[in-house]
Amino acid sequence: MHPNFKTMTTNNREKAIRRVTLAGSAINVALVAFKFVSGVVGCSAAMIADAVHSLSDLLTDAVVLLFVHISEKPQDEDHDYGHGKYETMASSLIGIALLVVGAAICYDGVVRIVSVARGGQLEVPGGIALVAAIASIALKEWAYRFTVSVGRRLGSPAVIANAWHHRSDALSSVGTAIGIGGAIVLGSGWAVLDPIAAVVVSLLIMQQALKQIRQSSDELLEKSLPADVERQIRNIALGEPGVSDIHHLCTRRIGSAVAIEMHVRMPGGMSLSESHARATAIEQRLRREFGERTHIILHVEPRK
Repeated sequence: MHPNFKTMTTNNREKAIRRVTLAGSAINVALVAFKFVSGVVGCSAAMIADAVHSLSDLLTDAVVLLFVHISEKPQDEDHDYGHGKYETMASSLIGIALLVVGAAICYDGVVRIVSVARGGQLEVPGGIALVAAIASIALKEWAYRFTVSVGRRLGSPAVIANAWHHRSDALSSVGTAIGIGGAIVLGSGWAVLDPIAAVVVSLLIMQQALKQIRQSSDELLEKSLPADVERQIRNIALGEPGVSDIHHLCTRRIGSAVAIEMHVRMPGGMSLSESHARATAIEQRLRREFGERTHIILHVEPRK
């Protein structure tokens, strides 16, 4: 089975997403409080920026829970193809949130660096800010690992996007720890390392955000599945006895599910019931490979 398309009942899938998202939220709540206090007490601009980043994680957790719940709704009169695009939309919103957070952190860091360049002085961060940064690295990398594991197992772009939000926070804290640690060890003359670290981290955050937005946009604009997946689909169809060729293959993602449409050539003398049975066999093999929620349309044509 292709790693991005796993089979699971809708109810169990939503429960698994809710559990992993709430687990990440619990970590975020603890870190937001600790980082803000540490940033204020330790006089660290980088740590306060890090706290804002963790706060944005809490907001994206809420987006994931809301939009995944909507995306799991069955087909209805207004949504013949289901609600899967809501999950893709959630992934896009998380990417935009990451981009805004990264830009804000970058702006604040640049302002502080310019201030130092003009003769201003920055206060050396306190040790509590360094402790908070190290704790954040460990907890957020852990959150990334268990969240991305669930996201990949369920084929959920929103959960995977949220996992990367966790990792971007961990990366942010790495840069913050380096800046704070360097400022503490080297003294007040090097306090500028704190905002420099914030700027470097912000660039990493924005890079990941743009990548995430591009992937979500591809799905919303009906980009085809990767070439290797389409080859796999062709091989499955051609593996059915009697099928001589397929053409007009069209594929796309619908949230965590996929849609497959194609024309299949079979012998012209084959009975309607037999050609239907072979087309059904192809559909069953495709659903075993890509999940029960796969949308499939097969048009059978006589062999030329």
